[in-house]
Amino acid sequence: MEDLGAFLHSRRARVTPESVGLRTSARRRVSGLRREEVAHLAGISVEYYQRLEQGRSASPSPAVLDAIAQVLRLDEVERGHLVTLAHPPRRSADHRRAQVRPELRRMLEHMHRIAALVINDRFDVLTSNALGARLFEPVLAKQDADCNLARHLFLDPAAADFYLDWNDVAAATAAQLRLVHARYPADTELTALIDDLTEGSTAFGTHWAAGDVQLRSAGSKNLCHPEAGVLALHYENLNLPGDPGQRIVTLSPDEDSATETALRLLSLQTADAPTPP
Repeated sequence: MEDLGAFLHSRRARVTPESVGLRTSARRRVSGLRREEVAHLAGISVEYYQRLEQGRSASPSPAVLDAIAQVLRLDEVERGHLVTLAHPPRRSADHRRAQVRPELRRMLEHMHRIAALVINDRFDVLTSNALGARLFEPVLAKQDADCNLARHLFLDPAAADFYLDWNDVAAATAAQLRLVHARYPADTELTALIDDLTEGSTAFGTHWAAGDVQLRSAGSKNLCHPEAGVLALHYENLNLPGDPGQRIVTLSPDEDSATETALRLLSLQTADAPTPP
């Protein structure tokens, strides 16, 4: 329950007293809410809330969690994360599929005009189409790095040149790993990845300590490819219900844009290239 306490502490630290209608004085030294203030606003005892933050109270009710979530102004993803931390899954074996289905591979082979990857929730790249392989060549070319996007992002100095919006990508990646870590506490590979990133990257440690959780389904990404130059792309994350933990990531440009032209040239260069394993 230590993760629950840390999450609650990080969330109340960002809520100002004024935003919830509390008066403050010039002598106040805490910028966020105090424990007793959260307890009062949530309608629970201060002692009980303290036990929650200290990891000494198990199985809080849905009503209590909902009241705390309202006080701390949690969004939908954070609410789900709060419930997961309060009622953690049993540390059973991980039954997520490790391989990509042949049908999914064939589908990617027919996607020529957009870049596509299949990744898992640890950010391992499981497969890609030819254009996706060319687009993420700085990552996928390093087989000794296990083709992991998070490792490349935080441990490879060249990643700061590849991702033009590196800080945003770094914060989002750490927040998504935290979300997955709570869902799969028995995932030893994920734990090892987080340990490696914490040890090897000060930036990751800072983002991880912030306690943020995030689930990105779509958005924009700006890359600087060594051959194609600056690329402005739209990405979509498409979860695969039949393959838990896996998702297709597609990256596409605006029509009639410089990025579309650059991707078309990359596509022509990879027309005869085999699909990466």
